[in-house]
Amino acid sequence: MSRHSHQHGDHPTAAGHGRHGTSGHGGHGGHDKHAGHDPEAFRRKFWLSLALTVPIVVTSHMVMEWFGYHVDFPGMDLVGPVLGTVVFGYGGWPFLQGAVREVRDRAPGMMLLIAMAITVAYVASLATALGAFDLDFWWELAALVSIMLLGHWQEMKAIGQAQGALAALAALLPDDAERIGEDGQPQAVSVTDLRVGDVVLVRPGGRVPADGQVVDGDAELDESMITGESRPVARGVGDRVVAGTVATDAAIRVRVNAVGDDTALAGIQRLVTQAQQSSGRAQVLADRFAAWLFYIATATAAVTLVVWTVVGNLGEAVVRTVTVLVIACPHALGLAIPLVIALSTAVAAKGGILVKDRLALERMRTVDAVLFDKTGTLTRGEHAVTGVAGVDGATDDEVLAIAAAVEGDSEHPLARAIVSAARARQLSRRASGFRSLTGRGVRAEVDGVSYAVGGPALLREQGVAIPEELTSRQREWSDRGAAVLHLLRLHGDRVTVVGALALADEVRPEARQAIADLRDQGVRKVVMITGDARSVAESVAADLGFRPGEDEVYAEVLPADKDDAVAGLQKRGLRVAMVGDGVNDAPALARADVGIAIGAGTDVAIESAGVVLASSDPRGVTGVIMLSRASYRKMIQNLAWAAGYNIVALPLAAGALAWAGVTLSPAVGAVLMSASTIVVALNAQLLRRVRLRPEEAR
Repeated sequence: MSRHSHQHGDHPTAAGHGRHGTSGHGGHGGHDKHAGHDPEAFRRKFWLSLALTVPIVVTSHMVMEWFGYHVDFPGMDLVGPVLGTVVFGYGGWPFLQGAVREVRDRAPGMMLLIAMAITVAYVASLATALGAFDLDFWWELAALVSIMLLGHWQEMKAIGQAQGALAALAALLPDDAERIGEDGQPQAVSVTDLRVGDVVLVRPGGRVPADGQVVDGDAELDESMITGESRPVARGVGDRVVAGTVATDAAIRVRVNAVGDDTALAGIQRLVTQAQQSSGRAQVLADRFAAWLFYIATATAAVTLVVWTVVGNLGEAVVRTVTVLVIACPHALGLAIPLVIALSTAVAAKGGILVKDRLALERMRTVDAVLFDKTGTLTRGEHAVTGVAGVDGATDDEVLAIAAAVEGDSEHPLARAIVSAARARQLSRRASGFRSLTGRGVRAEVDGVSYAVGGPALLREQGVAIPEELTSRQREWSDRGAAVLHLLRLHGDRVTVVGALALADEVRPEARQAIADLRDQGVRKVVMITGDARSVAESVAADLGFRPGEDEVYAEVLPADKDDAVAGLQKRGLRVAMVGDGVNDAPALARADVGIAIGAGTDVAIESAGVVLASSDPRGVTGVIMLSRASYRKMIQNLAWAAGYNIVALPLAAGALAWAGVTLSPAVGAVLMSASTIVVALNAQLLRRVRLRPEEAR
């Protein structure tokens, strides 16, 4: 099979925008309680701690008394101290480290609260084992560590996407290049050895290793991984090419004029990093609550110790103080947010929505502007025949059938679209003598007659003008952004135009419903952004039902400008969700309040986004909003329950009502902790009933 080129006019590329470099890694400024951790570490610690917690709970005298069973074997009293020490030291280590960091940063939060509870429980239990007190908290300690590890494991799964995005960008570059030596022959070298001024050979199907200018050859380049646009672009001598793009049909020689940090791909890479850094990391609601709870619990414990000591009961003072500090960190608080997020992501996955960022759902409920990249998001991202016209009595079916026969042996995307359209209409003709006319089109014989299919370059070469009866149709097609190809009949020196075909990127049928659904959910503004001409963009917007004066269209936009467009909307006070699929969308996806990638898009776009629509259905954006609001309600309800527990439990644990004979023993406190966890878990389970489509929720 051979491939061929069509000349379709100019097309915007990512080349030449921003010289930003690639050093550093994506991250977030400010305090990060998870620094140095990863999901796998929390997973390992959770399972081992859970395995050790089971025998501690089973051999606890308190638990045996509750459930009315009896276990006894030599050395049973050592199970709690020995295994509990392992759980405290191994499973609790991340929280102890985090507590030190929060103290150093003067930012108390969940880590310090957990560390305080498990440390007090461990010291009190160890002192009891040595005969100093009667405060056995081994099973509470082990259960608390295990449950907190589970919560933080779930929380950590989505962290680290910046490094994933940068790795996906780097993967677009080949490891090796073929540099033309002094003898004119290609020599394999590492891409890192290339210098400005070198000439490299890019073979068919190969990636361009560095930004440069074509000095020999013509080829169509697939720039979709950079521009997000589906149409291959013809590049010849003097044209600029971009690192990471693919020569689809022929070999070219390129003189390198930018390497390393100066390439357009590196510029996009730096934009991703900067955008992710500037977006910050909103503090989780549970952390805010934990900070307040730390101060309240510490103050309550101090008052408890002083008051009970003053009244002359030192033993009761110690018991009450320890109880306050241990139960100040209920299991429910550690699970309130992670459990809701874990369940919401499971519900989302069933609906074709992959939630990657732990805060994406929380932010999505506040979004009031949705910015869609056009190609591959609101449109299919691939060409289809949208119009056929014949000349001098030739029918549309005749034109399509002959053009499909001529294009039958080509692998060009436009050729495949023509063949698919003919097959859909059950039109079949046979061709022979296929030849590729590089940069101009293709030629073949059908029923003994020579035909050619191509774009403007073929017409110029053959000296043929567009028939007047096609002029208005062709202008209409071009205004809508369609590529127009002509079918020519070749009679020796005589060439005539038989007809023309329009090929355009089709609007997704579900995109119109997606726009309507967003309005139903109260989204204030829908925005479309594209590198296409203004006339094309306006035509697509009208087809989608955009509201003049309310919704917005950004046309003729270069890669760096997409990032600027998001920043501009945010400066106007809008909370923005960006929906895209190309590498050039990655910086905008990272900068947006919520980045949503179409699942059929590039790896870089997917890595840079917080949410991925696996089905490529833009209606999923509405589903994300609905799930965000439902999950946020559950978060608030769970935190309210955790707060209510502490409002009641802390004063009772401190002995505030001891004068009336009402106290909270450590055993009862442990029961309340477990009950609180059960309530939170059951409430979170109600998320499974959420429907992700407006029509399903009615």
